[in-house]
Amino acid sequence: MVDNTDQGRFELYRDGELVGWLYYTHLRPDRYALRHTEVEASHQHQGVASAMVRQVLDQIRVRGGTVTAICPFVADYFSRTTAYADLLDSRHPGYPDRASAEAAERKAGR
Repeated sequence: MVDNTDQGRFELYRDGELVGWLYYTHLRPDRYALRHTEVEASHQHQGVASAMVRQVLDQIRVRGGTVTAICPFVADYFSRTTAYADLLDSRHPGYPDRASAEAAERKAGR
């Protein structure tokens, strides 16, 4: 896992190949708005996105940060596990599930 701060994304590599990335906005003091997850077409449906989200959350935990879940996949991930519930920012947790996040994207015209 690489934190590409220039691109504003965490990147997951397998055997030296970029297979997925998760765009974020780093907000102060140490909140990360997780905005969008993408996986290369050749690596979809192989658990890449879940592995990437786990690794991103582990890194944010080590940094003492919190998360705002904007991305539908990330919101869905949080709705399926309590292992990272402590990372959700109490004032700005984001969307509680995939449906809410997707509805917000549609409303914003994305």
